[in-house]
Amino acid sequence: MGRLLQFRRELVALWQAFFAAETPLHLKVLMLFVPLYLVSPIDLIPDFIPIAGWLDDAIVIPLLVSFIFRMLPKRAEARAQSRTTDSNGAPVIDGDYRRL
Repeated sequence: MGRLLQFRRELVALWQAFFAAETPLHLKVLMLFVPLYLVSPIDLIPDFIPIAGWLDDAIVIPLLVSFIFRMLPKRAEARAQSRTTDSNGAPVIDGDYRRL
């Protein structure tokens, strides 16, 4: 469960870093490979093989996201992290509320 939450945080940070000006262009191009690999018919193991093809995507995508996340400059990573936590380090939850 912890790895799934870490993957989610890395994915959100990559999304925010994609739109950040300080992220290098070569990393932005690498970020485009993640959804491209997911929808591409060319895989390491083709998706028409029932379980192995899907398992291939479930392993390659998190590894690719983690690899790109580690290559991010510290400024972009810190900026992405600051958007998801406040000054005390508590998580910030965006959303709408309704007063009853």
